Amino acid sequence: MGWPGRLILFAAFLVLGILAWAALARQFAPASNTSLGFDAIIVLGWPADDDGNPTPEQLARVTEGVREYERGVAPRLIFTGGAAHNRFVEAEVMARAAAAQGIPPSAIFIETRALDTIQNACYSTRIMQAHGWHTAEVISSASHLPRAGLIFSGMPIKWEMHVAPPLQAPSALYSSGVTVLEVLKTARYLTYARWAERCEP
Repeated sequence: MGWPGRLILFAAFLVLGILAWAALARQFAPASNTSLGFDAIIVLGWPADDDGNPTPEQLARVTEGVREYERGVAPRLIFTGGAAHNRFVEAEVMARAAAAQGIPPSAIFIETRALDTIQNACYSTRIMQAHGWHTAEVISSASHLPRAGLIFSGMPIKWEMHVAPPLQAPSALYSSGVTVLEVLKTARYLTYARWAERCEP
């Protein structure tokens, strides 16, 4: 085998190694760093549709946040997410959906600039620090939470991850695709983004 072949083989093993690292990191990602009560519920963003309406994934996260608020988990909700994928600000769409479900305006806080999960964590932590809040329950979809846990472990707050159940059971193909995408995003975070896109709260 010549040098080109060896380089290709090395690159293939490197990629497989990084993907295995990402899969293991997701498997052992922290789900909590506290067992205390919570000052706030942070609902991580997801895009609205092209007309500005909540998508099923987005609505599932909002609905779970509302449920947790009504259960008394925390006295306020922080919706985080900017216009990352279209012209509609995710946090604003989610806040409107929460208000439509009966959450009072005084309990709703929005973070409108974040374009990814690193910024979701960073900017929502800034809101918490500005108000003197220290603990949060973080809500997102099950596939997203391992990567979110890795990211929030670098934030100077206490937190616990909480799954937003889907409003309808997704297909096996969709679930597999989402899992693969999250593994790739986790690999990118571990090898690049946590240093290159670091955000200080």
